[in-house]
Amino acid sequence: MSEKLTVPDPFDAPVDGGGVDLLIVAGEHSGDEHAAEVLRDMKQRRPDLKVACLGGVELQAAGAQLLYDLTAVSIVGLFEVIKHYGFFKGLFQRTLDWIAQYRPKHICFVDYPGFNLRLAEELRRRGLSRKGGGAIAVSYYIGPQIWAWKAGRRFKMAKALDRLGVIFPFEVDCYKDTDLPVEFVGHPFVRQDYQPPFTYDATAPVLLLPGSRRAAVERIFPMLLSGFRQALQSKPGLSARVIYPTAAIREILEACLEHEADLRDRIELVPNEEQTMPASGVLMSSGTMSLSVAMSGIPGAITYRLHPMTYWLGRMIMQVPYLGISNLLLERPLHPEFLQGAATPEALAGAILRIESDASVVAEAREGARQLREILQPDSRASAAEWLLKEL
Repeated sequence: MSEKLTVPDPFDAPVDGGGVDLLIVAGEHSGDEHAAEVLRDMKQRRPDLKVACLGGVELQAAGAQLLYDLTAVSIVGLFEVIKHYGFFKGLFQRTLDWIAQYRPKHICFVDYPGFNLRLAEELRRRGLSRKGGGAIAVSYYIGPQIWAWKAGRRFKMAKALDRLGVIFPFEVDCYKDTDLPVEFVGHPFVRQDYQPPFTYDATAPVLLLPGSRRAAVERIFPMLLSGFRQALQSKPGLSARVIYPTAAIREILEACLEHEADLRDRIELVPNEEQTMPASGVLMSSGTMSLSVAMSGIPGAITYRLHPMTYWLGRMIMQVPYLGISNLLLERPLHPEFLQGAATPEALAGAILRIESDASVVAEAREGARQLREILQPDSRASAAEWLLKEL
């Protein structure tokens, strides 16, 4: 994220007067989308529910009053956060001021642990939340990845949160040595009404998925383009589609393509909409969409690049063998991972070309998709919306 961020004005008062039943705080595009689905489900059961959010346009469309678009300022990496420290400090204080003034009955944090866990702890310290002696109930949906790093956070979470709803079954055991109530509520991608955004089609273009964070897209998209260009040398008829979540991300993609004029007529930029898109293969970052791709049975590869110091620190403390969540769940590299210097054009191109030359790659992707759906299906029929409504 290259532009200077400015601290937002004080947030608006709740619409229509009266109290706020629920405040949702979701700072990523994926969290905004998942939280929006939960809110729609809740609204069907409780149409009168008054909800405000720090999130994005999806939550707003689902019926929440948007206080501030957190998804527009989503960044990743320690050094990137430090660069914008003043902004996030101001945003944090604005959020606390709003909560202290309007006292929502319940707060649900969605993912985004760097911001949300600090906010939960501060609410406890100030005596606003139940854990601090106040009246505000605090839930957390889509917990931080303590199984990957910073496992000690679970004890602070138990002190600040009333309960946690997790989307991977193995996460429940991660908290068994705390008194925090934890429930596996199923993954959003296995909901009965979930429409997968992708499907495998051997005749379709390749997908290039650089992610949804501005800084990450600026780093990763040029890598994907280099791999795609290399693959074109062996397969001249290749074409690609790039999915983008917002107009701001499209601007970044267009800026990158200005320097790749020979590729522009081979690549289509497509907004992230609710239509199923066919793909023959994929080169992608390791975000939430990578799991959606895996569950659609599409073969390909994962690539990622961070600030060198952020990556070095991450390797020092990460406790898992893979970056992609589908690889972690299956305990094998369903999608090979090419990180940092290993993400060469030749390696990425090879992942795409191998799909056509080795039929077992496609078969393995399909079997992986079946296994993932089985793993992520909850034992009970309780949904995330029902779990959250228990407190409302």
